[in-house]
Amino acid sequence: QTVRWHIELQPWASPTPSLNYEASRFLKYISTSQISCEHTNLNSLKGYSETAKKPWSICLDERFSLIHRIRSKQCRLYSLGLGNDDNQFELSMANSGCEVHRFDPGIKSAHIQEGRHLWYHRLSIDWRDPNPAIAAHKLHSNTKKLGTVLNEFGHQKIDVLKADVESAEWKILENLILEDVVEQIGQLVFEVHIHWPGFEVSGNDSTVVRYWYSLLRELELKDFRLFHTYKDLSKPQMFLKKEAFNASSCYTLSWVNTRWK
Repeated sequence: QTVRWHIELQPWASPTPSLNYEASRFLKYISTSQISCEHTNLNSLKGYSETAKKPWSICLDERFSLIHRIRSKQCRLYSLGLGNDDNQFELSMANSGCEVHRFDPGIKSAHIQEGRHLWYHRLSIDWRDPNPAIAAHKLHSNTKKLGTVLNEFGHQKIDVLKADVESAEWKILENLILEDVVEQIGQLVFEVHIHWPGFEVSGNDSTVVRYWYSLLRELELKDFRLFHTYKDLSKPQMFLKKEAFNASSCYTLSWVNTRWK
């Protein structure tokens, strides 16, 4: 198997590159559920109080493994963050009996355990461009690839991967796809930011949007299906620094890996 350094880019949305066409295709894509999921929050589980500031929707329908793994206290959540203080979702999952690992380069100690099921790690998951030609990277000791973390922790699978990483999410997603670790994940809940290209994402506006779209299509090829979209109207309504396309600068997208029955 040859190592890929780039995802496959989808054809342009129009005969000549056009931001209008690219934006229209992308926004329609992230706003359209590909699979229906009737139970998308933890309210249905006992002892859960709904106080989270934003919906981190997970699919708890019986046909997918997550609800069964929660009931049997075998589920595992990885949460990627950057100093974000809203950890209600993580606490709720831990209270449901899930093993929760929160990765944040800003925490005070290398590893902290809070309660029986919740760990904090001073680590960030790699968001840098994976291409070795660009790899004169300043290697930070607390930045690791997700596959490396899984190996070090002795984990084969992650039931839910949540990411709220302030615009590093596009490159994290690319790395997960190129590393082939995305198959080890049952559900993805990502906050995506579209008010600027994101860390290490370059190109003109239409190129950037085509890249975002192509990333999400790669997920679809890996059998991930989008089941929930939350458009955050509390954030500025900006698309690549323009007030355009009736877009919010921030969406929370949830996918389920349909191979995980």
